[in-house]
Amino acid sequence: MQRLTMLTTTLGTYLGMLVAAAMAGCDPTQPDTPNLQCIHRRQKRDWIWNQMYVDEEKNTSLPYYVGKIKSNMNRRNAKYVLQGEAANNIFQVNPETGDVYAFARLDREKVSSYPLVALIVDKDTDKNLEPPSTFTIKVHDINDNWPVFTHRLFNASVLEMSPGGTSVMRLTAVDADDPTVAEHTTVMYQILKGGDNFAIDNSGLITTAKQNMDREVQARYEIVVEARDAQGLRGESGTATVLITLQDINDNFPIFAQSMYTFSVPENIHVGSSVGSLFVEDPDEPQNRMTKFEIVGGEYRDTFTIETDPTRNEGIIKPIKPLDYELIQKYLFVVEATDPTINLRYSRDRSGKNKARVIINVLDVDEPPVFQRRFYHFLLKENQKKHLIGSVLAKDPDKTKSKIGYSIRKTSDKGQFFQITKQGDIYNEKELDREISPWYNLTVEANELDSNGNPTGKESIVQVHIEILDENDNAPEFAQPYDPKVCENAAQGKLVMQISAVDKDITPQNVKFKFALGTDDSNFTLIDNHDNTANITVKYGPFDPEHTKFHYLPVLISDSGSPSLTSTNTLTVVVCKCDQQGHFTFCEEAAAQAGVSIQALVAIFLCILTIAVITLLIFLRRRLRKQAQAHGKCVTEIHEQLVTYDEEGGGEMDTTSYDVSVLNSVRAGAGKAPRSMLDARTPIYTTAQKPPRRPPAVHSGPGEMATMIEVKKEEADQDGGVPPYDTLHIYDYEGSESIVESLSSLGTDSNDSDIDYDFLNDWGPRFKMLAELYGSSPWEELGY
Repeated sequence: MQRLTMLTTTLGTYLGMLVAAAMAGCDPTQPDTPNLQCIHRRQKRDWIWNQMYVDEEKNTSLPYYVGKIKSNMNRRNAKYVLQGEAANNIFQVNPETGDVYAFARLDREKVSSYPLVALIVDKDTDKNLEPPSTFTIKVHDINDNWPVFTHRLFNASVLEMSPGGTSVMRLTAVDADDPTVAEHTTVMYQILKGGDNFAIDNSGLITTAKQNMDREVQARYEIVVEARDAQGLRGESGTATVLITLQDINDNFPIFAQSMYTFSVPENIHVGSSVGSLFVEDPDEPQNRMTKFEIVGGEYRDTFTIETDPTRNEGIIKPIKPLDYELIQKYLFVVEATDPTINLRYSRDRSGKNKARVIINVLDVDEPPVFQRRFYHFLLKENQKKHLIGSVLAKDPDKTKSKIGYSIRKTSDKGQFFQITKQGDIYNEKELDREISPWYNLTVEANELDSNGNPTGKESIVQVHIEILDENDNAPEFAQPYDPKVCENAAQGKLVMQISAVDKDITPQNVKFKFALGTDDSNFTLIDNHDNTANITVKYGPFDPEHTKFHYLPVLISDSGSPSLTSTNTLTVVVCKCDQQGHFTFCEEAAAQAGVSIQALVAIFLCILTIAVITLLIFLRRRLRKQAQAHGKCVTEIHEQLVTYDEEGGGEMDTTSYDVSVLNSVRAGAGKAPRSMLDARTPIYTTAQKPPRRPPAVHSGPGEMATMIEVKKEEADQDGGVPPYDTLHIYDYEGSESIVESLSSLGTDSNDSDIDYDFLNDWGPRFKMLAELYGSSPWEELGY
């Protein structure tokens, strides 16, 4: 027993040494620490104090005791210190005892807890004797705040006629006290003002307390709601005002402002124009006014309609057909105003007030004439002249029944083809061709006339459409220009070409054209296919292109009209050289275009003839001008005094100003040579210009006059006894209508023209006269 006690003591001592060594930072089990001689250190001490709390708004004198901080270390030179935001400001500590005091009243709603740091330091050196410790002073809540609404004024709305208990809105009041403390934040609501129509529960929900509230009676309500603390704490800011508006529903019938409406309108009012307005009263808001007007009494539902203007809450009366004073001067009917969307559950009975009588007086107006039809459609056969096409009729709708005058407006050139009588009968002035224009549209004007037959200014128009009916007045013709060709070695029966025909007249779908050759003497055969086509085939072949290169086939085409018309169309078949495969290698152009009519050839020839005649006349005119200029030049070259008589007289037609007997004096000796009759030397100026001319041969008969003229000219050329140069008399022209031109010796050696007009003889008998005048003739052989 004693040994056990000693062993226990020894083990305890050893364990205590191990603990001390561990605390000292040495290990007695190590060989370098013999005899466990380690340095001993002081064990850490802990802070000792109770948890600190303080009541907010504590009603005691300042400062007041809060708590005590204490360390298990007792030294004479130690003191307590507080650190933190609230230290030495709100809270202070007694350095000797560690008692903590509050020097201000605390508000939990502002600061609910204060963190502080406790220190114990040496009084002399202010060094920490213990590590610092953090602690918190909490503020206990007291019920010192009343509930406060988020706003002082609220707006809400609810439908009118809502049943009791209908939710309006929910209010919320906020209490700043600690919600963890029982009943500190419990809020109770009550209505201080306006509680007769609305109620509120403890959750702040406002409901209707009265059912079927009418917006038309009272549209807005104002209530005052109070939020109070459950413990009875009240304040001025715990109230709020709520403005509640009743929303409108369609629960009222429209009623007329008056029981009778009277309007006066002219008879020429346009359809769809406003006659007048019917005003109704409806206390509902505009968006809930769905007034509908209906004519329920009278016989004029098909004459008027009533449209609703929801903005102004009125019905607009409009005519849906023209009014006529001569037929009806007054309209009477009853109008009812209804609302098909009204809520009959909440509507009030207003029977009898939603009907009104309407009187519309029609005023007489002097109206223009009225045609019996909106437009006229007449038919007229083509190629008829002065034919009655149709008649238009307009009447004066007024009681005066004035006379009416008609005219056709010349809106186009086609209007000149027609005329209209005083009775409205329309005739055509000239024959009309349907192939030129199948339709004619006229504008006929009707004018009201006064007693003197003058237009009064009242007029109206109507459209007249004239359709030209077709007659079989056009013969069929080739559908297109054909250019048939055939090989010179083509065999009998060879197809040359298939032809077809068209007709300018209206061609029925089942029309049949007939084809035939106009001659039997032809190398070709025409086969009618009886489908408006025909085949041209070789009848006799082959062909000799050296003998005949072109074959002209007259093709007769007949239509099936009544009467039937036939036309002759010519096909020009060209014989061509071909290779062994039958391909054309060489073809000459046809002398005449196939299918060209005789009329076209005549027109072409006349055009050519006209151009030729105009060209010839221009050429002759220029020739005369050149001759006049040439003679004038000769005269100016003679630097002497010359007396020139440009015009002796009126030519051959002037028989009074020229003595023909002088020329006739040589007829008796016309057969003698003219040189033997002259015994005078040639003038100097004459021989200087040219050698003497050979005397022309003298012929008897029609050439006697030409011989006489030539003799006289030679006498003048060879006569040396002419007057001096300064007294030379020149007879330049005999007259404007003479064919012998000038008789002057000056310029007789000049040639008139270098142009040979013999080609005129090749132009045919039509140009025979021109050929005799300008071509070769016996007169030219005489030197004329």
